[in-house]
Amino acid sequence: MTAEQNPLLDFSDLPRFADIRPAHVTPAVDSLLANARTVVARLEGPLPQVTWNDFVAPLEDATEKLGRAWGIVGHLNSVADTPELRAAYNENLPKVTEFWTSLGQNLALFQKYKALAASPEFGELSTPRRKIVENALRDFRLGGAELPDDKKLRFAQIQERLAALSTRFSENVLDATNDFALYVEDEADLSGLPEDAKHAARAAAERDGKPGFKFTLHFPSFFPVLQYSDKRSLREALYRANVTKASELGARPEWDNTANIAEILKLRKEEAQLLGFGNYAEVSLVPKMAETPQQVIAFLEDLARRARPFAENDLAELRAFAAKHLGLDQLEAWDVAYASEKLRQERYAFSEQEVKQYFQEPKVVDGLFRVIQSLFAVHIKPDAAATWHPDVKFFRIEKNGQLVGQFYLDLYARSGKRGGAWMDDARGRRAGQDAVQTPVAYLTCNFSEPVTVDGKKRPALFSHDEVTTLFHEFGHGLHHMLTQIDDLGVAGIAGVEWDAVELPSQFMENFCWEWDVVQHMTAHVETGEPLPRALFDKMIAAKNFQSGLQTLRQVEFALFDMHLHYDFDPNGSRTAQDVLNEVRHKAAVMIPPPFNRFQNSFSHIFSGGYAAGYYSYKWAEVLSADAYSAFEEAARSTGNVLCSETGMRFHREILGMGGSRSALESFKAFRGREPSIDALLRHNGMVPDGAGAP
Repeated sequence: MTAEQNPLLDFSDLPRFADIRPAHVTPAVDSLLANARTVVARLEGPLPQVTWNDFVAPLEDATEKLGRAWGIVGHLNSVADTPELRAAYNENLPKVTEFWTSLGQNLALFQKYKALAASPEFGELSTPRRKIVENALRDFRLGGAELPDDKKLRFAQIQERLAALSTRFSENVLDATNDFALYVEDEADLSGLPEDAKHAARAAAERDGKPGFKFTLHFPSFFPVLQYSDKRSLREALYRANVTKASELGARPEWDNTANIAEILKLRKEEAQLLGFGNYAEVSLVPKMAETPQQVIAFLEDLARRARPFAENDLAELRAFAAKHLGLDQLEAWDVAYASEKLRQERYAFSEQEVKQYFQEPKVVDGLFRVIQSLFAVHIKPDAAATWHPDVKFFRIEKNGQLVGQFYLDLYARSGKRGGAWMDDARGRRAGQDAVQTPVAYLTCNFSEPVTVDGKKRPALFSHDEVTTLFHEFGHGLHHMLTQIDDLGVAGIAGVEWDAVELPSQFMENFCWEWDVVQHMTAHVETGEPLPRALFDKMIAAKNFQSGLQTLRQVEFALFDMHLHYDFDPNGSRTAQDVLNEVRHKAAVMIPPPFNRFQNSFSHIFSGGYAAGYYSYKWAEVLSADAYSAFEEAARSTGNVLCSETGMRFHREILGMGGSRSALESFKAFRGREPSIDALLRHNGMVPDGAGAP
């Protein structure tokens, strides 16, 4: 089959999204698998000598094509789900999983990597290539290459089953999210809800051919209800639907993830024991910065200890306010966002909805691009490419007139698109014989789409949290696209320790709190006026509003994840729910209601690669806050946080280096010292004498 006949086999340029059909998936996968197996079989045999060019390069060629094509299929499955595409994806997932598992267990290839590492050529390889070889040796051991044949077979069975379970977990969450709809006919029942949220809900109902307003479990639809609706029963209905989705309390028993969670945990435990580890957390930490589960738990418990007094103060204030001003003597989970917004408005004299009117999509995107262009001496321009949906935009990044990267920007929530926000790589940077293959990224969010008001289409409006999310995901994109490494295995985010991969993303969030940045990316949707400085100052004053509660919430999720994979026996009588309850009673100051089934849609750890790694967000936040403090220091002398000199150093030492050296080495090269937690605590207002202390 040729590339002309099957667009998934065309690697000459960007993916041909307009031409790809579900029927192309199986033939393309079969063709690429056959080619990859042919290459592997040749490389398994005798070679005159094991060199990079004769061994690693051809193996990388064959596997990169398979990875890119399957990446396109996986991406489409996440952003444009249809029954036909889902069927094609699930049909081919076992084959692809089996290939990667068998590759990771291939003793002949493992021996050749060991021979290369022991050869005179190894010392002559570049630092990135030596790192790739060292990573390969580590990954072969983690992939079961040294297991006896009978255990290899069982290991492979586990990988295939885990892949299927993870996919099913994600599909259940998506199906439960897409299935739910709550219709409200009387507009009087929407008291307190912002006009833009009502416009979106009315448009959603009209698309269904129904009167009134439609609310779903997509975040831009349900969260404004929790935050602004005066009707408590409406808040409770949406809260309950959201926290019970994909559970035994949800709408459809076939979407219940409870059994999937139990089986995933059992299989991960068995996998770890096959490899000679005591638990899956130990396996997960091998390629990470953190060394042991105990170290991670100690880090999280220390952070919880520091945050707890602030969280207790946050909750006490909220309960007192809710009782006195809102008549809520008993503050329930579905009241928290509502009461918090009311308290924020009283304390700081502004609402998030007021701020949202200034963050129009075009201005926000232009402001984001301005930051990147100022810091890293690049230019971002609109570009043309086939996309999977009319709303998707495409851009290119140039430096000194040369293309360095491209990205797709898919901002709006819609049916058939999984929730959340993420960056994924469509293609990595790699030096070829004639030219450098430039990286391409997918940047995906789930924000509110533009709405039509009084017959006029209005730009999408983003909350400040959504602006921060966009900057976050673009930080991942910069890590991928601005790499200076020419070897695929350690270019961009490839090879970066998982608990450091959030450094650039969380680093970028800080610019959303800088007046030099914000003033250039706001224009009121009706008047065109920029965000007033007085309103921005109120936002800054409120920046660490309830930061204690927010910190403990993240610690709760991270401890739950780590304990599940460290000291929980999935074959015992305790359940994942029991573990979560225990963690909450130790770490949380506000316990959710008994019907809360958060874990049943915790896709990060059950289908998103963060198993025994959710702590990475807080771990990397220490690094990112400390890295950002270098820009704060520069601003004290230059008067501008967008310091190009510091930005270029960040580009050179962190973004540019990718995974070619350890994250700690890159951090120390940038900051000149070990990381410190002080900046994180200061940024969150959690210092004994700082603002917001109880």
